[in-house]
Amino acid sequence: MSGQDTFISHLVELRQRLVRALAAVLIVLLPILPWAPELYDLLAYPMMRALPEGTKMIATGVVTPFLVPMKIAIMVAFMVALPYVLYQLWSFVAPGLYAHERKLMLPLVVVSYVLFLLGMAFCYFFVFRTVFKFVYSIAPKSISVAPDIDNYLSFVLGMFLAFGVTFEVPVVVVLLVKFGLVSIEKLKEVRSYVIVGAFVVAAVVTPPDVVSQLLLAIPMCLLYEVGILFARFVKKQAEVQSTDDYKPLDEAGMERELDKAERGER
Repeated sequence: MSGQDTFISHLVELRQRLVRALAAVLIVLLPILPWAPELYDLLAYPMMRALPEGTKMIATGVVTPFLVPMKIAIMVAFMVALPYVLYQLWSFVAPGLYAHERKLMLPLVVVSYVLFLLGMAFCYFFVFRTVFKFVYSIAPKSISVAPDIDNYLSFVLGMFLAFGVTFEVPVVVVLLVKFGLVSIEKLKEVRSYVIVGAFVVAAVVTPPDVVSQLLLAIPMCLLYEVGILFARFVKKQAEVQSTDDYKPLDEAGMERELDKAERGER
């Protein structure tokens, strides 16, 4: 098979994988579409809990009351179908990976997905409740608070993305050590710079209030330390495996290797 044929076959396989992933999202989306308004109410619950009793959100666009719940339903469907989408991606790239890379990538994908969900859950159950309560407790009594549903959705998605990515810090740290890009000692040396950087990032990606910035920066710093702990464990495991690979074989081991070689020749 020529190089062009191989390239075309890869494109065909990629298209099939993408179609399967899209079909999975649609299959999950169809049953939850009728519940789109309830999903938005659930998403808006932390905000409504902090607002004065009887307050409602507003919709300034003509079709906004329809589009915003639809976007929520699509987001939920994508998150539910994401494991299958990642499986399709994994199936496409796995044949081109070495055995040790496949062993690393699959757990990495699973852990990254779980950590991202944990970041979203932390944001929804703790950050939103704390931030909204703080913001509206200090709001002037002379104003009437009526958040727009489209602006609220943009705010929520941005915060979900920020905290989801933040919870990926341990994975990034482990990968840096695993591939020898940074040593554990170096990670400890730059700890003070990481703390400053965490607060700078939090100031940029969160709303301009101290509470939300602290709630993003502090977990980022703690997760950095968790990443160092896991990186130390991964490094020790790699050293043990490397030692076992170069361990001299005893007589029985030599016989087993010779038998394997003979069977391979036959």
